[in-house]
Amino acid sequence: MSRILLGVSGGIAAYKALELVRLATAAGHSVRVVQTPTSQRFVGAASFAALSGAPVLSSEFEHDPARGAFPDQPTPEHEPLSHLALVANADVYVIAPASANSIAKLAGGIADNLLSSCALAATCPLVVAPAMNNRMYEHPATQANLETLRARGARIVDPDVGRLASIGEQGVGRLAEPARLLAACQDALAGGAASADPAQGSRGAGAGEGLKGVRVLVTAGGTREPIDSVRFIGNSSSGRMGTALAQAARERGADVTLVSANVALATPVGVTRREVVTAAELQSACEQEFASCEVLLMSAAVADFTPAAPANGKIKKAERELLEIALAPTADILAGLAAQRHKGQTLIGFAAEHGSEAVELAREKLTAKGLDALVVNDISRPDIGFDVDENEVTIIAAGGDVHVARTTKARVAEAILDTVERLRGSG
Repeated sequence: MSRILLGVSGGIAAYKALELVRLATAAGHSVRVVQTPTSQRFVGAASFAALSGAPVLSSEFEHDPARGAFPDQPTPEHEPLSHLALVANADVYVIAPASANSIAKLAGGIADNLLSSCALAATCPLVVAPAMNNRMYEHPATQANLETLRARGARIVDPDVGRLASIGEQGVGRLAEPARLLAACQDALAGGAASADPAQGSRGAGAGEGLKGVRVLVTAGGTREPIDSVRFIGNSSSGRMGTALAQAARERGADVTLVSANVALATPVGVTRREVVTAAELQSACEQEFASCEVLLMSAAVADFTPAAPANGKIKKAERELLEIALAPTADILAGLAAQRHKGQTLIGFAAEHGSEAVELAREKLTAKGLDALVVNDISRPDIGFDVDENEVTIIAAGGDVHVARTTKARVAEAILDTVERLRGSG
């Protein structure tokens, strides 16, 4: 059993910290929580106290009934200074969510509340999990502050990419999922080295740096095939899965290139991005990058057909009556790349199938295209798959299938990369 001190700063993501406490205590860890006064506007102290079984503090002048002790410790006879006793007893101090304001204070050595005072007094490992709007996270000041903390040895758990608190906003800045936060704490407890690379951050659950230096090519999004200058044939892919894969691979130390087809999401930190629109452009970009890659994650939804003769201008309404469009098949990009593969490359395909025969249909594709693994999801279900934050997949590969029950796409990405590492290790 280890002692985890959790610092919670202001932000809507504070609700996720409750799940972190639940997971940590279920894993046998002893937890104490300190909150900033602003964080209590989002989640009350009573909720954290109920889950941790210990008093929650927000001020150095607040009486601590436990006198700095964790739930597994006896209560001292004397009244210690809270910010010194809590971190002295802690094995790791994790701040999640860490707001832009709190990160700036930590980088500047400011100790004007209990959370920041604990950080300044801590000699145990420090884990910082940013959560904020993408514009705040990507601001040079925030990135410089995070780099400062990394240089001092703090472990930074990079935020996820996806839907943000403000209605209609997408981007990087979502607090990492609680399971990944706990994994970062456990890595720190085990003595894992903190990342000195600003682009890498903390690793995913069980990930380590298994892909360090590996060149990974990821495709994401859905292609658009023009009918005329304003209309196109497309699909519902948002690019969330591919973006999550790119971020997870980067966190495992890979050199990642993301070929992005019509994706509105922010680029994960440290990832090289190429923009494409059509299937032909995606094919060209992949062919240029494929020879130098060691792992291909082909998650983009590529149109099977394209208009044979797209109009140069806009088709007028009068011309659209009984409009007939001749369609020509697009190239099978993945099969073409597989035919060119060289020794040492690992190829992972993705199949969106419909209905109860999804896995068997995907298994046929795995063999026909000569892939190492195929990730299949059933698009007949409205709650998973396209343009949502969650998915449920089956990973078909040599050595047995892996079913990933419904979860976030970030965690699906981790499962896929676990398969990649296994395949590369067995090769």
